[in-house]
Amino acid sequence: MSPDYPFDDASAARAVIHEDGTVAAWSEGARRLLGHLPSQVVGRPAAELLADSQGIRPPGTAEERWSGTLALRHSDGHTVSVWVLAHLRRPGGDGPATWLAVTPLTDGCPSPEDDDLMRIALTQSPCATMVFDERLRLHGVNDAMAELVELPAARVRGLRTTDFGAGPQYAEIETYLRRALATGERQEMQTYMKATSETRAHAWLARMAPLTDAAGRVRGVCVTAHDFTEHFLARERLQLVNEASVRIGTTLDITRTARELAEVCVPALADFVSVDLLDPQEYGGEATGPLTAPLRLRRAAHHSINPDAPEAVAEPGQVDTYPGISPQATSLIAGRTVVTAVPTGDLDEWRAWDERRVQRVKEFGIHSTMSVPLLARGTSLGVVVFTRYRRPDPFSSDDVLLAEEVTARAAVCIDNARRYSRERETALALQRSLLPRSLPRTAAVDAASRYLPAARAGVGGDWFDVIPLSGMRVAMVVGDVVGHGIQASATMGRLRTAVRTLADIDLAPDELLTHLDDLVVRLSEEAGGDGSTGEVGATCLYAVYDPVSRRCAMARAGHPSPLLLPPDGTPRRVELPAGPPLGLGGLPFESAELHLTEGTVLAFYTDGLVESRERDVDAGHRLLSDTLAASSGPLEETCDRVLHALLPQGGAADDVALLLARTRGLPASQVATWDIPADPALVAPIRKQVVDRLARWSLSEASFTAELVVSELVTNAIRYGARPIRLRLIHDAATLICEVSDTNHTAPHLRRAKTWDEGGRGLLLVAQLTQRWGTRHTADGKTIWAEIGLLEE
Repeated sequence: MSPDYPFDDASAARAVIHEDGTVAAWSEGARRLLGHLPSQVVGRPAAELLADSQGIRPPGTAEERWSGTLALRHSDGHTVSVWVLAHLRRPGGDGPATWLAVTPLTDGCPSPEDDDLMRIALTQSPCATMVFDERLRLHGVNDAMAELVELPAARVRGLRTTDFGAGPQYAEIETYLRRALATGERQEMQTYMKATSETRAHAWLARMAPLTDAAGRVRGVCVTAHDFTEHFLARERLQLVNEASVRIGTTLDITRTARELAEVCVPALADFVSVDLLDPQEYGGEATGPLTAPLRLRRAAHHSINPDAPEAVAEPGQVDTYPGISPQATSLIAGRTVVTAVPTGDLDEWRAWDERRVQRVKEFGIHSTMSVPLLARGTSLGVVVFTRYRRPDPFSSDDVLLAEEVTARAAVCIDNARRYSRERETALALQRSLLPRSLPRTAAVDAASRYLPAARAGVGGDWFDVIPLSGMRVAMVVGDVVGHGIQASATMGRLRTAVRTLADIDLAPDELLTHLDDLVVRLSEEAGGDGSTGEVGATCLYAVYDPVSRRCAMARAGHPSPLLLPPDGTPRRVELPAGPPLGLGGLPFESAELHLTEGTVLAFYTDGLVESRERDVDAGHRLLSDTLAASSGPLEETCDRVLHALLPQGGAADDVALLLARTRGLPASQVATWDIPADPALVAPIRKQVVDRLARWSLSEASFTAELVVSELVTNAIRYGARPIRLRLIHDAATLICEVSDTNHTAPHLRRAKTWDEGGRGLLLVAQLTQRWGTRHTADGKTIWAEIGLLEE
């Protein structure tokens, strides 16, 4: 008749009927029962087979199974009274549904009272039992099984499992029956379905045992059905708890953790789950004391069995106010789970307060809610609300225990995420306060920078700086403190302050790193507490560029070398002596000096920029070089392109500092130099030459101040310094610099002159007339310098 019936041996009469009432198929058993050939009935109305249609109620559209006795017309005209079982079969695709009508033909089968096989099976079975013969025909059922399927035991003999229903479970049972017959071994099958006599689905365990006669021949199969719903639900609860421990808290992101909690519980525990957290701004970061209504809760996440969660009355990020009559507020204030049921009126007062929720309850048929507080370490974090409407059963005491277990795990994860976020925000604020908010404008370089904290590890100890030095020079520094968090940021701040202090006394790069290394050693000893080192570690690169000579001196302490991009060339790494990391102590550092063409770009960075799990360090350097070579625009745009090209979409694994500097050169026409004879009488001619040079530079407005400064500095050099003495003037659009150099290493200092003293006021006068002044030591002696501000037009 059909591939669905391989044993169509006329043991039962079967007919397939379309929804319009016409016969679609006719079995050999049906021909034997009524005498009609398939060609005589297929395509014709099935009602023509009825001897008397009066009093017969056809199955309704909502019904899927019907059984009863019918009077059918035989082909020779006499009437045959037949018990018929009919059930609706819905196709898997878009085809029309059909009805399968079947009645067993019991001729040739022994009566129940004479059937030894049935008697043995019923005697040995302690529960709902059915027995099939070796051809998978049902021989009989006991009373428990007949009550479960709600069919008379005498009427179902000769049927197969697929005759009882169209669900996939019936075909699966027959597969296991065949396996038991073929192997002679016991089989077990688990399924979750609603029996005919049940109001809701249960978990069933079907055990199938081959039945053998005295000769050991398999005569059939005994099937017993066991309701193991409690065991099944307990296993599912345990599985949900295990899944929650794996899926919840995969990151230290509060919103993602809340979303993971909602997703784990739908549909295993509820049809809709929402997670609302106390607004930290309302409670100073966290609520540690007693809570009072009304409560302001921010929706962190929700999840539904329906796409886009149409049940939600609040969107993620939205803040809602909950009065004391709400289950959410009651649960949070009392610190316990609150289970409510709509049919019992538990939510009437709450629903009257919020019309939106009334509409959602009516629209989706919500019947039960469960509000579970999020509590961790004595702190109230928020509330999780579980809602059911598609699942018909209300929340049970076991559901409450399960929800509290999962919520408690999630609360710890959310609390960890909040603590991490708070510490990260504090460290980030500290980091930002310690890093330069903007880079100074200098005549030596154009500069741009970026700092990005690590995506997961948080703020670290990376830093950078641009420090204006005397003589139009500029220092550029980038460093990396080992570790992350507030401690690393604080250490970074101390090192950055130390670098600025050491740079202010114009130390050479290698000398500066030596002093910085001593500082890190002392910090390590303080951190270790027992005199041991190694608690603090850092790397650093320090460079000084002079726009007059266009030479750049740099040294590094375990830090990556910078990349150099000439104006018309390809990027290359600067070859620098590596130098040990800071904190080892007692090891030397070496400087290197190179000439830079005006417009050369120097790229200083920390290792977080080039190191990645997806590629090795060399590949990162090549990518950085290619990106710099392809970027010829402003440095701010180049910074963005570099970060976009080198960092993954989700952020870097380590924090990143990037400093780009494009060099400028100061033209020789903006520099003037004089060799000063050691004769005080020649100071006046020098002053006149300075005034004349300022006039040629169109800086006559600064002549008075410059003349006084030059006079004082040159006079002091002649009086207290050592030959040779040299005067140098440098200017750009904003500053005029006067420098006097000699070979004496003794630095001058300000002193307070007494009222009647004739001298001692020269440097005080210089300090008052200039923006700043100072001394820098050189290999040959010292240089006294002073900066005079120029009025910008």
